[in-house]
Amino acid sequence: MARRGGFGGMGMPGNMNNLMKQAQRMQRQMEENKKALDEKEFKATAGGGAVEVVMTGSHQMKSITIDPDAADPDDVETLQDMILIAVNDVLGQIEEESSKLMGGMGGLGF
Repeated sequence: MARRGGFGGMGMPGNMNNLMKQAQRMQRQMEENKKALDEKEFKATAGGGAVEVVMTGSHQMKSITIDPDAADPDDVETLQDMILIAVNDVLGQIEEESSKLMGGMGGLGF
């Protein structure tokens, strides 16, 4: 009686074949998750809404909105700080979402 899935034939062993199929499914799922993440928009604000930053999951800046009242020519540093806070916040949101979608593999370039 011939053994099924053995190494002697042309095909892969049963367990190896299943592992390859599972890996392919996981790769497809990760690609779908990456595409969804890239298209998703993230928003962060600072200074009580004086600065708003919108960015996609692929790190493309969509908009920066600044309340005119926040643009004090005598205090440019505060406005700069609010922009930095909002940008860093939105980048943190993207990283967190990436980690969730990619099963903790977001830092690997996915």
